[in-house]
Amino acid sequence: MSIKQALISVSDKTGVVDLAQELNQRGITIISTGGTAKLLQNAGIPVIEISDYTGFPEMLDGRVKTLHPKIHAGILARNDLPEHQIAMEKSSFANIELVVVNLYPFSQTVAKPDCSLENAIENIDIGGPTMVRAAAKNYQKVTVVTNPQDYTLLLDEMKNNNGDVGIARRFQFAQNAFSHTAAYDNTISNYLTAIEADNNHKDFPESLNLNFNMVQNLRYGENPHQKAAFYRDNVMTKGSLACYTQLQGKELSFNNIADTDAAWECVKSFDKPACVIVKHANPCGVAIADNAFNAYQLALATDPTSAFGGIIAFNQTLDQETAKAVIKQFVEVIIAPEITNDAKQALAQKKNIRVLILPLTKGHHQFDLKRIGGGLLVQTPDSHSISVDDLKVVTKLKPTPQQLEDLLFAWRVAKFVKSNTIVFCNNGQTLGIGAGQMSRIDSAKIASIKAQHAGLNLAESVVASDAFFPFRDGLDVVVAAGAKAVIQPGGSIRDDEVITAADEQGVTMVYTGIRHFRH
Repeated sequence: MSIKQALISVSDKTGVVDLAQELNQRGITIISTGGTAKLLQNAGIPVIEISDYTGFPEMLDGRVKTLHPKIHAGILARNDLPEHQIAMEKSSFANIELVVVNLYPFSQTVAKPDCSLENAIENIDIGGPTMVRAAAKNYQKVTVVTNPQDYTLLLDEMKNNNGDVGIARRFQFAQNAFSHTAAYDNTISNYLTAIEADNNHKDFPESLNLNFNMVQNLRYGENPHQKAAFYRDNVMTKGSLACYTQLQGKELSFNNIADTDAAWECVKSFDKPACVIVKHANPCGVAIADNAFNAYQLALATDPTSAFGGIIAFNQTLDQETAKAVIKQFVEVIIAPEITNDAKQALAQKKNIRVLILPLTKGHHQFDLKRIGGGLLVQTPDSHSISVDDLKVVTKLKPTPQQLEDLLFAWRVAKFVKSNTIVFCNNGQTLGIGAGQMSRIDSAKIASIKAQHAGLNLAESVVASDAFFPFRDGLDVVVAAGAKAVIQPGGSIRDDEVITAADEQGVTMVYTGIRHFRH
């Protein structure tokens, strides 16, 4: 197919001048609108203004400019249908074989804190989606490009096909185009159904539309008999795992990605240099220290057996000394915000280790999602954090400054461990972690056993429980193991019984008033 006419109208003008210059050199007539036309004209590229092309001036402050039969007939006409060609010749309309359009920046507009409903409405594109959908529908005869990243692909395709675009590539571009308009409409729907006419926001939209793009097919899912793929959210949060860059190693698996996300979210929550080791979605070792190397050594000491084949996350630059220490064990994934060149060389000795870099930010997604049969559970993320001022001391014995620091550390770790959760800590290091048990007593016993197996002493330790102790027996277990301070939400009908038990045994206990269930 020979491209004779192209319509270019873009909000994101990245690379559009270079594209238009290439098209002009190929003798392609360019029709354009508004700011795009001015940009191209200023670059010395011949352009036909849309109003000159249609013979009808823009009206209603630009709301009506491309909504014209000459435009849409030119895009929708099929030259293999005689009746279409007869109608086009009768109206003296010409075909438009290339449409390069992207849409008003609605998501960027509504992301601004001071965005009003009126401003949001004004940034809803009408003509753009109409042209994109028309061109995508007629992909057998028209090429549509909505992403500036595809301009090079378009030009390479034309170069390799004597100015034409092959049907396979046109179909790919059409797929991208329908995804582009679908995501655009979904964003508008999510925004408008979560806002009242008086501009007050609701917590959740009445209609929740999700937009994800495939990154890659995966070898299999959680188990080899399951198929799987990895998708990236169209509205990405900076610092979220989906933004990673892989430096080396084998392709990430389904379980690699899930476990790395758990490790990354945990390590992001610490301000001091930290290391988090995750196995099967649970932290098996967490520590803070004065540098990455010491944090890693302390985290590994918590449970070196479980750390075998685990995920290791750092919130500091990974240096050569730490990298050399890490590769002594079998590790699936290493992730850090930065990695020194010397460390990269050390890691390269183990070419199968997956090494990821991801800039560190504290952002989180708007919603947490959990799929159920026939539906979806939606909640805001568990992003709550506490400080010393938020704690309520409920025992006669008050915690020391060091105990308070360790209690807050243990509480932060417990937030990322599957419920029921018991976490023993001391001096910024986890000593024993009990995760995912139906009984809190069993979690406490498992945490104690883990510490014993690692040769760690629980005497004078602190303990975090993600939810309240329903009876004193759970407290009795952790105190018998050596704990001297406990942090828990409180809120049980037997709180007085548990507090009395703590006083009897000479331990201090603080309440947070916040629960961290994690299922």
